[in-house]
Amino acid sequence: MFAESEKPVVASYCGIFLKPEMRHIYRQVTALQRYNTFVVTQQRLGAQRFPYDDLILLPKPPQPVLRRFYLKYIKRVPSLQYRGELDQLVRLFETKPADLMHIYFGHIGVHLRQFVEKWDKPCIVSFHGADVMPRLQDRGYLDRMWELFTLVPLVLARSQSLADRLVDLGCPKEKIRLNRTGIPLDDFPFVERRAPEDGAWRLVQSCRLIAKKGLRTSLRAFAEFHRLYPQSTFTIAGDGPMREELRHMASQLKIAKALRFTGFLGQSDLNRLYAESHIFLHPSELTEKKDQEGIPNSMLEAMATGLPVAATLHGGIPEAVEDGETGFLVPERDNAALAQALKYLAASPEQAFEMGRRASLSVREEFAPSRAIAKLEASYDEARELGKPAPERALRALAHV
Repeated sequence: MFAESEKPVVASYCGIFLKPEMRHIYRQVTALQRYNTFVVTQQRLGAQRFPYDDLILLPKPPQPVLRRFYLKYIKRVPSLQYRGELDQLVRLFETKPADLMHIYFGHIGVHLRQFVEKWDKPCIVSFHGADVMPRLQDRGYLDRMWELFTLVPLVLARSQSLADRLVDLGCPKEKIRLNRTGIPLDDFPFVERRAPEDGAWRLVQSCRLIAKKGLRTSLRAFAEFHRLYPQSTFTIAGDGPMREELRHMASQLKIAKALRFTGFLGQSDLNRLYAESHIFLHPSELTEKKDQEGIPNSMLEAMATGLPVAATLHGGIPEAVEDGETGFLVPERDNAALAQALKYLAASPEQAFEMGRRASLSVREEFAPSRAIAKLEASYDEARELGKPAPERALRALAHV
């Protein structure tokens, strides 16, 4: 093994380090084995939840309002330049060298594409879900994304469905590598479950409260399930802009007393919630803006504990859940089909919990952290070996836009 000082260095660039729903990035950054890393960010959040010492917080360079307006709207200078970020990054890597940069989230990569072109080391960018949206309101965004694809040796995608979407957006298929994040399996041990004798089924969903998580479908399906099992409860762990809408909807559906919002939970509290629950829901859906899932980490965590899953045929979910074997998959926005799946699981508890056992085994085989990190570091090795795409090749590619 290499000594710490002999390991290659990857700079991990994440615009915000870190929001509560970005736990998977923290796990990845802190689990590297053959690489050292330091984090570069524009905003530090969650320092207590996600402690990390080797972090560089980029200062916001002062820019007079009139000059900013002139550069942005009159001269049409790209934002990375008129904000002064390009010079900041160039100076940073002159004093703190790295062998490559891993840029988290595709839209951040688009923003940094001038640096990607200017820096003399290779960069890779990883796409996680929302960052494959076309952003049609941002004129020229897709062209800039395509330009980014020409400037990097590799592009990472959290699921095959996201990889397919990147191909549709113009990314060469040969540049794409899967970057599935691992689950800390020791923190989510398997739990034996029994059906509640009084029908007090405990259902759970853990996610950010946004449209693509299918929460409206969850509430409608639970309302139908609750009519059959009036002692049942539904806990939603997470927070987000839809919270008040969901409370109002629960009141209209007459399930408000059976619904509980916990906000975002720490890992130990979330594990406890999973251990106390019987069924996990995650009916994700494609939004009007084409926001889609990779493979939801919360779903994998729940599966690791042995929870049977009721989810949808969406994004990367079918890559982790085998319909009828480790859970049930129904069409997007089909609350009747989701309710039917929930009723089946409650009516056949032995089969439901056997599904949970198979789900746990599947996650432990396919999403072990060591396996995920080994594949990520192999992508780092490959990107360094490939190096920066030759400028003339990138220019020839751009000439065909």
